[in-house]
Amino acid sequence: MEPHYLSKLFNPTSIAVFGASDRPESVGGTAFQNLLTAGFTGNIYPINPKHAQVQGQACYPSLEAIDNEIDVAVIATPAHSIQSILHACGQAKIPFAIILSAGFESEEGKQLKQTVLKTARHYNMRLVGPNCLGIMRPKIGLNATFSKNQAQPGKLALVSQSGALCTGVLDWAESNEIGFSLVASTGDAADLDFGEILDYLAVDAQTHSILLYIEGIVNARKFLSGLRKAARMKPVILLKSGRMPEGTQAAISHTGALVGGDDIFNAAIERAGVVRAKTISQLFAAAKTLSYDLTIKRKRLVIVTNGGGPGVMATDLAAELGIKMPQVSEETQAKLNEFLPEHWSHNNPIDILGDATPERYRKAIEVCLEDDAFDAVLVLLTPQAMTDPVAIAESLVELSKQGKHKKPLLTAWLGDNLVGPAREAFTKAHIPTFRTPEAAVEAMHFVTEYHHNQTLLQQVPEPNKHGHFDIDGARRIIHNALHDNRTLLNTLETKALLKAFQIPVTQAMIANTPAEVLVAAENIGFPVAIKVHSDLITHKSDSGGVKLNIETPSQLQRAYNELIESVKEHYPNDDIRSVSIEPMMRMSHARELIIGVSRDPVFGPAISFGSGGTMVEILKDSSSALPPLNAFIAQRMIQSTKVSKMLGNYRNLPAVDQSQLIDILMNLSDMVSELPEILELDLNPVLANEEQTLAVDARIRVQRVASSQAPYSHMAIHPYPTHLESHFTSASGLDIWIRPIRAEDAELETEFVSNLSEHTKFLRFMQSVKNLSKEMLVRFTQIDYDQEMAFIAYTEEHGKTVELGVTRYSTNPDGKSCEFALVVRDDYQHQGIGSQLLESLIEHARNKGLKRMTGEVLKQNQSMLQLVSQFDFQLLPCEDDPGIMIVEKAL
Repeated sequence: MEPHYLSKLFNPTSIAVFGASDRPESVGGTAFQNLLTAGFTGNIYPINPKHAQVQGQACYPSLEAIDNEIDVAVIATPAHSIQSILHACGQAKIPFAIILSAGFESEEGKQLKQTVLKTARHYNMRLVGPNCLGIMRPKIGLNATFSKNQAQPGKLALVSQSGALCTGVLDWAESNEIGFSLVASTGDAADLDFGEILDYLAVDAQTHSILLYIEGIVNARKFLSGLRKAARMKPVILLKSGRMPEGTQAAISHTGALVGGDDIFNAAIERAGVVRAKTISQLFAAAKTLSYDLTIKRKRLVIVTNGGGPGVMATDLAAELGIKMPQVSEETQAKLNEFLPEHWSHNNPIDILGDATPERYRKAIEVCLEDDAFDAVLVLLTPQAMTDPVAIAESLVELSKQGKHKKPLLTAWLGDNLVGPAREAFTKAHIPTFRTPEAAVEAMHFVTEYHHNQTLLQQVPEPNKHGHFDIDGARRIIHNALHDNRTLLNTLETKALLKAFQIPVTQAMIANTPAEVLVAAENIGFPVAIKVHSDLITHKSDSGGVKLNIETPSQLQRAYNELIESVKEHYPNDDIRSVSIEPMMRMSHARELIIGVSRDPVFGPAISFGSGGTMVEILKDSSSALPPLNAFIAQRMIQSTKVSKMLGNYRNLPAVDQSQLIDILMNLSDMVSELPEILELDLNPVLANEEQTLAVDARIRVQRVASSQAPYSHMAIHPYPTHLESHFTSASGLDIWIRPIRAEDAELETEFVSNLSEHTKFLRFMQSVKNLSKEMLVRFTQIDYDQEMAFIAYTEEHGKTVELGVTRYSTNPDGKSCEFALVVRDDYQHQGIGSQLLESLIEHARNKGLKRMTGEVLKQNQSMLQLVSQFDFQLLPCEDDPGIMIVEKAL
């Protein structure tokens, strides 16, 4: 419940500027002038040993000459001087420094950056930059940048890797009267990056929406953790460069951050509940649209227009974005025929003709709002000679005020002078209004994507209980191959690994001579397929190493000889004679699919699903998702592909049993979660029909992993840690379970806090708390299991789950320590629940590699002080508040 650890950075009371000067063209001169002119009411200290006065202000030769405490140091001096400046800042106990200076791009500069970072960490100082524009906090008049723009106060936060894009956005926003709660340029992000800034913005009361510009990610786990936390609290809209390979290369050279595949990046931000824009104008359009707090969970749009052309343009874009335009039903047509002219369009878009009156518009819109086939209504108007744009707008405003209809109403009045007052009326009435039909359709797309991704954000997949998976056997197979210095598993190893995770795969036998081939084929049963078996060959068919549909022994001998000869042509220096013999699968009605795993350089393992067969690279019909998966996410992966349309009843083919596909995707998710050694995996083709799903061919590549690597550290999203669940019986005989908290525990947590006495609430929160706010509930229940952990203790009473206690810790910015809290319901205290919870929390923090656990306990909370003393916590007086004890334990 304390202020966020970045609060002093973004709300400082005193700032020192190193490199302040009178030169208006210099970085330090501009930054100092911005601080003076933006209205900052705190203390500003220019530091420059060459001047006694800078821009009319007294200048200081060094930090030692300043008596007061300083919250933030702004550094705009040459790169080689920064090391000594940070030493001085550290000794003066300045907690934050913003390094505007460039000069860290060369090899020598990169080494200097590491030295600077090491110095900052020695003094527990946090850095923004280097090579950044700086930060703005308009509400308090803070402009610690060298931008020529002064941002207006507002509710949008902008965080950007590119300082140049920041200045462009600020300039654009100024002319469009858009204000900001915070502007932060991360630059090279040697220390503070998106993850921690997002963590701050998630709880920042001034910020209602967040805009991000990203080129690359430094720490995927931290980034997604901050992103998911922020997106649970408020809309986050993201613009990422490098959507194409050429842009990716440019981004890498610009920031030096890691840039992975764009499809994997999309999969990651979808799981984070974030909306992605492609242009700067879309970035602000999305922010504007989401600020209306519309709910459009499905994608069925009806358009009412007085001009056919704009309706067609809107329909084109809707189709491109996957927004459905349902036909107008006979019942609705009949209602519209009662008052519309004879020549109206009789379809969607509903063209009510150029002479449409306010009454005609209103009646048509009311009919559409009452039709359950439509989820939203888009109203278009072109200012024709017979049209009264303002009167029509006022009739819609009146309709909206009645509050009869809950469906979103979007408007686009085309033009400028003639429709300006109408747009003002919509804005005043808080009705979404846009200048073009395309902008309005994009707005609907943003809203539906936002709600869709928010649903994905709520998913907390649990790994299987593993009782039916042979994880130990799978690990041994991999370790044996690596021991032989092989990274590509052979056919038998691959299929054994898949079977260990209950992924259905065809049988295989290995043979090295014609005689062995025949024996294997007879054992398996004709017809068979034979495939070359060699660590040297990844794509077997490219070298003629695959022969299919072999029905007799004579065909088998001929096929084997042809295969060996073909492989020899491609690999003349290698005597390759080994083949695998597999049953020739003849599944009626089968569709060919591919399921795979790749390792993204930023987000780690990613699972893909799509059209299979030999043309997979050409068709490029696939969807991706980050593990862990559950049935909802797996189903969504399947539905996102074009081949999904062929999985249902298609022509004369019965529908595929998709439940088996979902099981394979989920089992594969468990495999890559539990086996960080898996680098690549292809199941191609996977045959699926109405009865079974079977992997016909498979390839797995593995890598060595450090034995000290923490579980799931190779993944960008930490799975729900089922293995941490436990059970005990209290002294009174009560069955009590302890488990990590889940997102769906919000109601449980609300009831738990409401059942605490006022005294216990005060002891826990150190302030008067009646009930948990929505923001607090989200923070407490939707955690990432990596930077934080919470355990609840519960029991079952009369078939109902009752929460008895909860404990949690949050990792501090140093990554080595954590702060904890614990509370038990009054009527269940003194039954050992607090001890069991605290023991679980300490053990988990220790296993995560944390070194120290601390907490703040009111002196009057004697029962808590006694509890922590039993666990060897040190009790120390708090320097800032005599009523608080600091409790601390080395882990």
